Amino acid sequence: MTQKLLDLISKKFPLTALPVGEMSTLKANGMTFSIQAYTAKGLGHVSVMTAKGFFGLMKMDTLIINPLALDLPLYSYDRIYAMGNDTLIVELYDTFLQKTDMQALESVKIGYADLPERDPGEHWYDSIKLKESISKKGKKAHTARFDELTIAHLQAYLDTSVNGANAEQKREKASIYVNGLLEKGGPSTDVFKKSIGVEKTAALFQNVLFGTKA
Repeated sequence: MTQKLLDLISKKFPLTALPVGEMSTLKANGMTFSIQAYTAKGLGHVSVMTAKGFFGLMKMDTLIINPLALDLPLYSYDRIYAMGNDTLIVELYDTFLQKTDMQALESVKIGYADLPERDPGEHWYDSIKLKESISKKGKKAHTARFDELTIAHLQAYLDTSVNGANAEQKREKASIYVNGLLEKGGPSTDVFKKSIGVEKTAALFQNVLFGTKA
């Protein structure tokens, strides 16, 4: 699925791969992670992380867009396939310099309201998470429509008309969320901290996954 999302991005914003060095493959919590990062011309920083573990019983995909060139929100896609369950999480975080109408994304979300919801729980970052975010959990029978929802939602995100943005200001806004993850924790953040240490996790998040360090 991540390749389909990258293809969608690249049609409008050409991608150039960035060197990630030793971060290209990491092991944590019984999972092997493969990581790539890109510059999307006219959009910003894009990263992809795929993981497999537990004898193939669990697969995880992540795609992150930090829109340094456009005044869009930070975009984070997570997909977890485990034990016959399919979990879709798309979270949008307020890194706006000026408030923008995201009605197109809300319309897509409403169009798939029949799909089973997932309780996201409560987290420290809820105050900056936008209502156009998605949280679904179903079975293999739901996978095709979860895919449709993901593509339609990302397309609406990429097509949203917004102003250009100052990259440094956008980095500062995104850093509030990223540094918060490193300081206050998050599901994947805590896993990496335990496995590769605080310093390497900070480098992974700031340099590779989110591109908040120039």
